[in-house]
Amino acid sequence: MIVTNNNVSLRDFKAWSGAKSTKDRIIEEDKAEEFDSLIEELFPTGLTETDLNDLLWFDEDWIFESLGLEIEA
Repeated sequence: MIVTNNNVSLRDFKAWSGAKSTKDRIIEEDKAEEFDSLIEELFPTGLTETDLNDLLWFDEDWIFESLGLEIEA
């Protein structure tokens, strides 16, 4: 069974593995609400927790670029 979450909130999401650092940086840079809006726009029907975690983990550069954050080397 796949559970889809329509009410994405980065602050409430329990990220794991490599996604944790991306989540933390977004929150530290005060971009959590902007990230939530971006995800809601891109995934209007929601996405699974695993999909959200994978996005945070493997698409870090794209996320930071979309939020106007500097990509760290």
